[in-house]
Amino acid sequence: MKLDTPRTLRVGFAFLSICAFWQLYDNVVPLVLKETFHMPDGPMGIIMALDNILALFLLPFFGALSDKTSTRFGRRTPYIVGGTLAAVVLMNLLPIADATRNFTLFIAALALLLLAMGTYRSPAVALMPDVTPKPLRSKGNAIINLMGALGGVYTLAMTGLLVRKRADGGTDYALLFLAVAGLMVAAVVVLLLTVRENRLAAETASINEAYDAQVAQALPEYERQAEAQATQKARAGLKSLSPEVRRSLLLILASVFFWFMGYNAVTTAFTKYVAVQWGYDIKAAAACLMVATVAAVLSYIPVGMLSARFGRKRMIQAGVILLTASFAAFAMFRDFSPALYGIFGLVGIAWATINVNSYPMVVEISKTGDVGQFTGYYYTFSMAAQIVTPILSGYLMQYVGYQTLAPYAALMVAISFVTISLTRHGDAKPQTPASKLESFDVGDD
Repeated sequence: MKLDTPRTLRVGFAFLSICAFWQLYDNVVPLVLKETFHMPDGPMGIIMALDNILALFLLPFFGALSDKTSTRFGRRTPYIVGGTLAAVVLMNLLPIADATRNFTLFIAALALLLLAMGTYRSPAVALMPDVTPKPLRSKGNAIINLMGALGGVYTLAMTGLLVRKRADGGTDYALLFLAVAGLMVAAVVVLLLTVRENRLAAETASINEAYDAQVAQALPEYERQAEAQATQKARAGLKSLSPEVRRSLLLILASVFFWFMGYNAVTTAFTKYVAVQWGYDIKAAAACLMVATVAAVLSYIPVGMLSARFGRKRMIQAGVILLTASFAAFAMFRDFSPALYGIFGLVGIAWATINVNSYPMVVEISKTGDVGQFTGYYYTFSMAAQIVTPILSGYLMQYVGYQTLAPYAALMVAISFVTISLTRHGDAKPQTPASKLESFDVGDD
């Protein structure tokens, strides 16, 4: 059985457009709120957390709704097309509201835009496993993640090329929004014209049925019974674990919370920090973030190989140390310097080292059966951090000063070193990926 790579790439265009948008959102919205509407950092943090708050409700709702949908275009495609088109229209109202300093229009458009994006993220993510046979989903997810990274890099590159100063001294983001909107439209056109969801999903379902039957026949009866019992036990979630294993799981989840608290604080506020603290424009910030993104992507393969040799826990500890040190070094800069590119390259490497290994540690504890509940634990803690940290770090910057951002991030990540070091379960030396592509099969964060 071989993965249809061109088809998976076409499916991945949906996730590429999503990642391109969120990179734009994180880069530009804080600057507009700060520079055009002069919003204090604390309330701004609440607005920047709103997308994650809505995601807690919208993603599972529209994921489940798309499961029950049946159209001639498929279950997921209508949501992807409709959500993308609504987002493209709404997002281009933001630079208009910025240029005219119309705060009411900006907030109304932003709220509707976040709702539009929430309608199709889950269907877009679910499309890949719908049309990819079970044994090939790891490789498929790797391609989806690479497509997402390309979307983020595209937005960062366009930021450096298309952002201009207006005659009134403000920043003109109109061309940047049009460029990202153009990519989103092109992505959904490629998907609509080249991916026949109903036919591919039916073919994949037949392949999966045959695969499941083959696997079941290959197992002795006692192993089938053991797997069924393990599945039932896994569905009990935390109650199925011994006190020692439950303690390790909670420590891993606490670690996830704290390193997301640190990392997301920086990624959410960095463009604003560069403008206010150092007096540089969004292009300098975008260049640093692009270095971090590219460094992370290039690190996935070597990190996967090192994890197979040293184990996940040790690699996470190394990544946490590197990320803490990088944020501490970032705190020492009193002005923008080209050396920051090197610092953010290390940030990308550190984040890849953590990200590749953290979710698999949670799955390792779930062992077998239904891992969905344990996946839910992971995303609940990571999402909670991304809700809390823009607000907390925002109020710190408002009332104490922008110089608190990097030390705050370093402290949060440093706390995660303590919690991950106390874990006694969930570690493993993963097998070296069957192909280098599988090194990119990391969590969707």
